[in-house]
Amino acid sequence: MIPIQESAKGISFAVKVHPRARKNAITGVIGDALKLSITAPPVEGKANQAVIEFFADLFAIPRSSVTIASGETSRNKVVRISGLNRMMVEQRLSETLTG
Repeated sequence: MIPIQESAKGISFAVKVHPRARKNAITGVIGDALKLSITAPPVEGKANQAVIEFFADLFAIPRSSVTIASGETSRNKVVRISGLNRMMVEQRLSETLTG
């Protein structure tokens, strides 16, 4: 499992984004980051929006609860989830990774 940080602002974890993929999915782990395939291209913030929508859907939370804490112009991003506790995030991510 990847490292997950908990702070007053929410739960944060690293993501490596692969834009222009066939489908939106978590495809594994690379180092300390989730490997996330996104169909959107990396132009005009479309991939960032797709990342936010993917995690909002995954955790069944509003899009406003998901932010990109760092790496907006990079494939390596830190995603922050607010409104959930660490255990809920870890459980949902592990369920998704194990299929």
